[in-house]
Amino acid sequence: MALKRTTVYVEAEDLAVIKEAAAREGIAEAEIIREAIHLAALSRRTWTEPFFSADYEPIGEATDDDVWADKVRAYRRTKRNASDEENGRGVA
Repeated sequence: MALKRTTVYVEAEDLAVIKEAAAREGIAEAEIIREAIHLAALSRRTWTEPFFSADYEPIGEATDDDVWADKVRAYRRTKRNASDEENGRGVA
């Protein structure tokens, strides 16, 4: 995925938290900011079609933990695919 350069203004306190986290985790501040932007973009995305089709039949009860676990797996897949594309490995 091609990266685009932009300028973002942030609160000094938020930037300090990002700097601390980056140092603690041994990653670039930009990586934390890109991840936050990615999450914000996904949380505000809209689709033109309904999420479920009219003939959807549930196969059982899902707990809140099940839903969050699925969201985490989906997010990790998007990050892994984006990382693979950036490193020229493509997506399988």
